[in-house]
Amino acid sequence: MTTQLAREELSRVAPGRPSAVTIGKFDGVHRGHQYLVELLLEQARAQDLASIVITLYPHPITVLRPGTATTNLCSLEERVALLRALGVDRVGVLSFTSELAQLSYQDFLALLIEQLQLRVLLIGPDFALGRNREGNVEALRALGEERGFRLEVPPLLSEHDAKVGSGAIREALAAGDMETVAQLLGRPFALCGPVIRGAERGRQIGFPTANIAVGPDLALPSFGVYVTRAYLGEVAYRSVTNIGQRPTFDEARPTVETHLLDFDGDCYDRDLRIELLHRLRDEQRFAGVDELVAQIQRDVAAGQAYFAEHGEPPLKGAKP
Repeated sequence: MTTQLAREELSRVAPGRPSAVTIGKFDGVHRGHQYLVELLLEQARAQDLASIVITLYPHPITVLRPGTATTNLCSLEERVALLRALGVDRVGVLSFTSELAQLSYQDFLALLIEQLQLRVLLIGPDFALGRNREGNVEALRALGEERGFRLEVPPLLSEHDAKVGSGAIREALAAGDMETVAQLLGRPFALCGPVIRGAERGRQIGFPTANIAVGPDLALPSFGVYVTRAYLGEVAYRSVTNIGQRPTFDEARPTVETHLLDFDGDCYDRDLRIELLHRLRDEQRFAGVDELVAQIQRDVAAGQAYFAEHGEPPLKGAKP
């Protein structure tokens, strides 16, 4: 009974033939993850196996240490979409429950063998699974020899003697270094959500903004103003985005407000996706509305200059 949920979730992605599998959190689907999946695909093609990625959700630490706050580099929905876009045959979400946490690595691998016809397991050198992380590389290799699957352990992707991983991305995100974040992710860092109604102060001062509802489980960059590219459906716009607590108006809850430079219309209740390209400045408190407006004008000009300097083509009407 304790494995029933895991069994059902794995059965949904069962390919009906032998498979090569990799498993992990895959938060952010960064370049290190992409490298691992590329190697998985090579193994699968060479041996005529199905390629399967299993992503664990929620973060295991929230189960192992209840009350621990965590944030994700992208939503689960985006994570699955990014993994699928890499070309694997199946992407499965495996619920990390207290029951799963108590499984031995032998019993966990027995599930993969039973449900997915596991033939190749590809993991990173720092990977371990099962109760108390007893399923390390040595233990899994020995189990593979016993149960008929091969363990592949490629080296971690690194640059400048540093691992390309979520930790480095979070450090760069906390510093507002969006260029480094994009380099590690292999794409710009993005936030997406429905546009909701706010106080409409921006409209009142001549700079209407689209307020994006972003879940509290998502990581945010350091508060400040950013040059962004915004997508409404398949239409892209130059934009400038403020992320923070709006100290001028004494608001505590973080908000994401985007001013689209080439847009004049209503986008309420539509999904807006923004890619954060470059940090312009820290969040500031202003003495009054006039001072705020003057700074917004400078931010808009700086945003336009950024696009001009980086050779960005006119984005209106472009597809993401």
